[in-house]
Amino acid sequence: MKLKTPAARAALVLAAALLTPMAATAQNLTTVNGKAVPKARVATLVQQATRAGQQVTPELETQARDQVVLREIFVQEATRKGLAASPDVAAQMALARESILIRELFEDYRKKNAVTDEAAKVEYDKFKAQATGTEYRARHILVEKEDDAKALIAQIKGGAKFEDLAKKNSKDTGSAENGGDLDFAKPESYVPEFSTALQKLKKGELTEMPVKSQFGYHVIRLEDTREASFPGFDDVKAQIKQRMEQARLQQYQEELRSKAKTDYQFSPR
Repeated sequence: MKLKTPAARAALVLAAALLTPMAATAQNLTTVNGKAVPKARVATLVQQATRAGQQVTPELETQARDQVVLREIFVQEATRKGLAASPDVAAQMALARESILIRELFEDYRKKNAVTDEAAKVEYDKFKAQATGTEYRARHILVEKEDDAKALIAQIKGGAKFEDLAKKNSKDTGSAENGGDLDFAKPESYVPEFSTALQKLKKGELTEMPVKSQFGYHVIRLEDTREASFPGFDDVKAQIKQRMEQARLQQYQEELRSKAKTDYQFSPR
C-alpha cells in the first residue's frame, strides 16, 4: 500500500474545505438578512402539528417552511427593536420555557410508562364485570304521603293510565315528563328500598303497596328487563388506555409534589 504524497494530502484538505460550506448549506433552509435558518426548525413545527393530530401533507410542510422563514423575519425585527430586553417579555419567555420543559417531562414519562394492551384488558374486564347483568326498565310515581300513593295504585288498577298519573302527580319532575319512565338501569342505580321492590316484580307488574324511601313514597311498575350490553375491547381500548395514562401521569405529578422540599402550602383540592 502506497502512502499518500504531500500533494494528494493537500488535495484532500482542499476538497474538505470546499465541501464544508456545502454541508452547512444543506442543513439550512435559507438565510434572512445574512442569518442562516436551519431546516431543523421546519421538522420541529411539523412535529408539533402531528402531536396536535394533524396529518403530514405536502401542504403542511410548505406552510411549516413559510412559517419558519416568517418567524425569523419577525424575531429579527423584534430583536432590532430591543424587545427581548423588556422585563415583561423576558418574564413571558421564561414562562414559555417552563411550559415547554414541563410538557416534555410529561411526554417523556408517558413514553416510558406506556399502557400495554394487557394492562388495558385487565381494566376492561373490571369495567365489564361491574356493567354486565340484568337491567330493569321501570316507571314510578313519587309522592310525599303514603295515602296518596295508595290512592294512585287503586286508580291504576281501576284502569287509569300510569303515564298520565305520573305526569300529574309525581314529585320526580325529571321522569314525570316522560310518564314516570326511568329507562333501563341496573338495580344498584337506585336506593336500596326501590331496588329491592323493583327486582321482585315481573314484567308489567305494579307494586301492591307504596315503597318508602328517603325521597317519599313510590309507586313502581316494571316495564321490561334485558341483559346489559357492553362494547368489545377493541372498540374502547384507546379510551381505556388514555384514561389509564392520565391516571398514571396524575400519580407521577403527585409523587413529584410530595417529594419536593418546600414550605409552600398548596390550596386544598
